[in-house]
Amino acid sequence: MGGSTHVSDQPHASQMSEAHDEPDLLRDQFRQLVRYRALLVAGVLIGLLGGGYLAVSGKDTYVATSEVVLRAATVDEFAAGGTAPDKAINIGTERQTAMSNEIAKRAAKKLHLSARSVSALQSDLQVTNPPNTLVLRFAYTYTDPDQAARRANALAQAFMDARQEATENTIKNTVHNLRKQLDPVVKQRKELDEQILRLGEGPTLDAATTVQATLVGRISELSTNITRLQTLDTTPGKWIRVASPPAAASGPGLPMMLGLGALVGVAIGLLAAWVRLVFDPTARSEGDVVRALRAPVLGTLPRSKGGPLLAVDHADPRLAEEFRSVAFRLAYDQRFAEHRRLLVVAPRGGGDTAASVAVNLSASFAEMGMEVLLIEADLRTPGLSARLRAADGSRPGWARSPHLSEGGWPAGLQVPIDAGESGSFDLVPGRRVRNVARALTSSAASRLFAEADAPGAAVIVLAPAVLTYADALALADRIDGVLVVADPHAVHRADLDRVRQLISGAGSTVLGAVLHTSPGRGWWARRSRRAARKRNAAAARSEAAAPAAAPAAGTASAPEGGVTVATAATARTSLPSGDDTPAPTTDTIPLRTVTR
Repeated sequence: MGGSTHVSDQPHASQMSEAHDEPDLLRDQFRQLVRYRALLVAGVLIGLLGGGYLAVSGKDTYVATSEVVLRAATVDEFAAGGTAPDKAINIGTERQTAMSNEIAKRAAKKLHLSARSVSALQSDLQVTNPPNTLVLRFAYTYTDPDQAARRANALAQAFMDARQEATENTIKNTVHNLRKQLDPVVKQRKELDEQILRLGEGPTLDAATTVQATLVGRISELSTNITRLQTLDTTPGKWIRVASPPAAASGPGLPMMLGLGALVGVAIGLLAAWVRLVFDPTARSEGDVVRALRAPVLGTLPRSKGGPLLAVDHADPRLAEEFRSVAFRLAYDQRFAEHRRLLVVAPRGGGDTAASVAVNLSASFAEMGMEVLLIEADLRTPGLSARLRAADGSRPGWARSPHLSEGGWPAGLQVPIDAGESGSFDLVPGRRVRNVARALTSSAASRLFAEADAPGAAVIVLAPAVLTYADALALADRIDGVLVVADPHAVHRADLDRVRQLISGAGSTVLGAVLHTSPGRGWWARRSRRAARKRNAAAARSEAAAPAAAPAAGTASAPEGGVTVATAATARTSLPSGDDTPAPTTDTIPLRTVTR
């Protein structure tokens, strides 16, 4: 029984989980739609412009309304049974008659309009019937309020006249038919009266008298019907509302049209955003990244001017805490904790953000008491060492890896990097080589990666983008875990899926992803980045022009509780002479310090 109870509870738990997931999915979809602000704003502007144009360009129209209540012909309206029942009036037929061409012709004749105006007169008229009533409402729309009232009344009067005329004609025809029936009966009675005078007593007289009584009854019946018809009140109805010139134009005004235009514009914008969302190949959200990589999102870097940790004078404290959180999550990941080797890569594009993540994770691990070695495995466009501040002195790489690679990398040099209050870590800088694949798979490189096997040591490797070069795949089988750095708004879901397949095929595992937001691609964003680069260059020149102000050669002071920032000029003067890697003209990568 216990087993059956457990099985029966599983579908219920699954249904509860799906029920809780639905609001989250709706919120996520709504947030994704709101991302396309340009489409939403464009839709609202289109709606406002359309509503304003219709309100301004359209002529003011006035609606005049007259109402009549219909009645059937009756002998005595106040006598019992004197009024015909309501079913004698077919209100639907009367409404169609009121909108007919014949009524329009009558009204045009009363208004002294030409025959060409009949169709316009008919098209501008609207006749309605309030439910459960015998009322007809004549509403006429025209640009002149006086003319609208005159024409509404003329059309209603034309209908009433036509209805009364039709009733009178019906009565006249009926009376005529009854008289045609009465005349032969009267003539027959006169002849019978003459015969009765000549007859004597007997059966013949009795028969003639009986026929005479029948004829008298028939004559009385026909005469009564004729008299009743001739005394009918043929009034077709009565007016309950006479149209008067309207004081204000009909239809929505400018505010109403703008409001309606805004609502329509929002609908258009949402529809355009939905279509854009359906055909958007990018990852769009954390959920799409998790589904594509089949790995968790370890952190999301907050938006920063000019991009995350690039072209800034001091790191954002939120960024520092985010890197610290990512480092702790990795440290407590069993897959990383066993071997402590991490490959940091991006799917496509440049590696500025991936380099920032690798450097700041190295500082975070150093703060946690680990002996960190950061390896720049970018042997095509190296330049990380020129952007970091070296600590006092440098130690040769042969102290830890005595043999050099045949390909020229590693070059026998490990540079200590000052991470401020977080401590320091070692950097193996990259350098250009002829055969990248041979250098990355050399025995010297393998010994570098094996340094993570020492207790309390960690190795972080920075490689070029996975889908740009195959360098990361050559390292994946030697590195146990891969950290993917991506912008979900720029990378395609297919690219992330391909990255996962390539890394899995190479024998490694995706430990997680760090998401960021790339700097804007518009004109204003490019201008802001150029201005930031100019400010950094000016700061570097001023620092180089005043060396006495520096605390010591090759070091830079960090603000209390802030970020240690190294300029390109400081880094170049601090590098050993044995490193011939040219310094790139890229922005400085700042290292954070954590206030204790």
